[in-house]
Amino acid sequence: MGIREFRRDYLTRPIFRWAGGVLPPISDTEREAIDAGTVWWDGELFTGNPDWQKLLDMPPAALSAREQAFMDGPVRELCSMIDDWKIAWQDRDLPPEVWDFMRKNKFFGMIIPEKYGGLGFSNTMHSEVVRTISSASVVAGVTVMVPNSLGPGELLMHFGTEAQKDHWLPRLADGSEIPCFGLTSEDAGSDAAAMTDSGVVEYGKHEGRKVLGIRLNFHKRYITLGPVATVMGLAFKLFDPDGLLGGEKERGITVALLPTATPGVSHGERHIPQFTHFQNGPLYGKDVFIPLDWILGGQEQVGQGWKMLMTALAAGRGISLPSQSAASAAMCARATGAYARVRRQFNVPIGMFEGIRRHLADLAANAYLIDAARRLTVAALDRGEKPSVISAIMKYHATERMRESIGKAMDIHGGKAIIDGPRNYMGGQYRSVPIGITVEGANILTRNLMIFGQGAIRSHPYMLKELEALSQADKDKGLDAFDRSFWAHAGHSIANAGRAFLRGWSGALFAPSPKDVGMPHHWQRLSRYASAFALISDLALLTMGGALKRKELISARLGDILSELYLLGAVLKRYEDEGRQKIDRPIVDYIMVNGEERICAAFDGVLDNLPARWAAWATRIVAFPFGISYRAPSDRLTDKVAETLMTPSEQRDRLTPNLYLGEGHETHALKDLERAFQAVMDVEPIEKKMRAAEIRDPEEARERGVIDAAEFGRLAAAAELVQRVVAVDAWPMEEVSPLADQHRKPAPKRTRAAKPRRLAAE
Repeated sequence: MGIREFRRDYLTRPIFRWAGGVLPPISDTEREAIDAGTVWWDGELFTGNPDWQKLLDMPPAALSAREQAFMDGPVRELCSMIDDWKIAWQDRDLPPEVWDFMRKNKFFGMIIPEKYGGLGFSNTMHSEVVRTISSASVVAGVTVMVPNSLGPGELLMHFGTEAQKDHWLPRLADGSEIPCFGLTSEDAGSDAAAMTDSGVVEYGKHEGRKVLGIRLNFHKRYITLGPVATVMGLAFKLFDPDGLLGGEKERGITVALLPTATPGVSHGERHIPQFTHFQNGPLYGKDVFIPLDWILGGQEQVGQGWKMLMTALAAGRGISLPSQSAASAAMCARATGAYARVRRQFNVPIGMFEGIRRHLADLAANAYLIDAARRLTVAALDRGEKPSVISAIMKYHATERMRESIGKAMDIHGGKAIIDGPRNYMGGQYRSVPIGITVEGANILTRNLMIFGQGAIRSHPYMLKELEALSQADKDKGLDAFDRSFWAHAGHSIANAGRAFLRGWSGALFAPSPKDVGMPHHWQRLSRYASAFALISDLALLTMGGALKRKELISARLGDILSELYLLGAVLKRYEDEGRQKIDRPIVDYIMVNGEERICAAFDGVLDNLPARWAAWATRIVAFPFGISYRAPSDRLTDKVAETLMTPSEQRDRLTPNLYLGEGHETHALKDLERAFQAVMDVEPIEKKMRAAEIRDPEEARERGVIDAAEFGRLAAAAELVQRVVAVDAWPMEEVSPLADQHRKPAPKRTRAAKPRRLAAE
């Protein structure tokens, strides 16, 4: 006890005073964001010594028999009803029969418990449904996603009163009410504290009676389903100037649930998000009076709105957009691999060119990685986790890799993908990219401020405890709490530096991996990087303190390392969960090499720019004594991975599962592509005989007896299918523009003129 008191009074106290000046206080909005959700695997990564066995032992995501039946039935049927071209360019909306089908089959109530009339599906099922529908239509995917994501349904289940649940959840489940959520306002997007939408507590008339309630004025925009919503969740700042509720006059961000038919509420006009015509638009409210019991959760939840939203986003960010991104990445991989095989230039499939094959390998890697991380994340959500840091990682990296995949797919497709029409299966995906990048937290903000910035406080073993101690009003209690946390943190840092030293100097040879895994060297390298990450994180926090908030690029690079550790761990877990398929080893190797390259680039960026140069050099000496080495996948490995997309196989199907490929449509661009791909592969032996005979023309090959009539017919049929795939749409001038006639002026009268000389080229 004497030693502890001496340490506290003579060692800890000056550090306590210094830390109080260096580390900034946590704002109310930051506090609520930090408190939202749970710490899960992100906490293990911040220790610097993650127990990978825990990750492997977690059961993989799976569907129940009832959920699988819904996937095979209503989900597939819904996809077959969708004409994405017609939605985007003619109707500008889902057709009435699709809306009716979604209501009838409770697509809007997938997460609502069965006792309220919903389907009570798991998070995994929610993700799978959104993924499959989004492969058929982004518009349909968004329309299903939003009511089951951040919005009244989820918030009601977590925070609503029993009366509110009993009233609203059955109506939301059967689609008789269409929900939306109003958060973003004109002057406040990411900065919710700047919200100008307000509610003032006062007495007013409701249903003919004078009641205590709230007078609302708001202007919300970018509200998905807003133009058709019948009920909205509304976030606003609540003020009580007359003290009618007791307590402070400024009561903070609050959420209310109100019908859009409430007097004073208007829908405004529609937004058009990148010609992706899901329902989206502004909502206005002027002098809208609502009773107090319309506050979500009742009067007890006054001022708790931001915490509600952060808690919901902690789960929602990990489901909706990652599911859509997984669909896009898988579709890009499958379609582009097939197209690269059927499309020829210089008399060979374009997929034979090495530059194309590098893009194909990246497409295969992105499809495998995004889906691996998506499955791991939704499995955690089904176990009750709400991992806010992991959800931010998923939102950012899934949408960024989706952007990369669509860009590479567009490059390979060339003109085929830039001419719009029903034959173009890439255009809608391409137009939707900025939407996923922007919503649910813009990616710039997410990478630079949230992933590491929030993770360093929320997920670090000691940082939050230290900040809470510094924030204590009772300084003696704060000093005691800080003394315990700080010295435990110091011991942790010393132990971690030792681990980083051992793993760095041995080249990860002494780094741990789980027992009996198929590719232990990859696990060992992740362990090495995890210890180095924890070391540099502590040194960055120690030397920069609150200034790290403003050093966004350093924070972003640290977030990149944390993210790659999570994503690559998910890849290795998927490899184990799927039975260590030998044929998958090349793609796993390819992903791990690329991931390590990104990790090393991020480490280099942090150490090159860390203001405390001694900390940077200490980290290099301890964790990277032989330098931070970069390596890229070999050409041979790239070739193997690219080939997985250009050959029909069980592996290709497993890499791109549960996509809608037009099988329910009479004609569909992806259906044509799959048929052409299979036909081209089927006639490959015939073409091989022709090449051996040095004949290119099928007619000549038949006449010379190299191939028979049946083989000639198969070649002709395959060529016809390929031509159908390669073709693009063209339109009559008057259908494209109402001004077409100006280009069709009558020819001028001919006048006598000197006869021009013929050019030599003619």
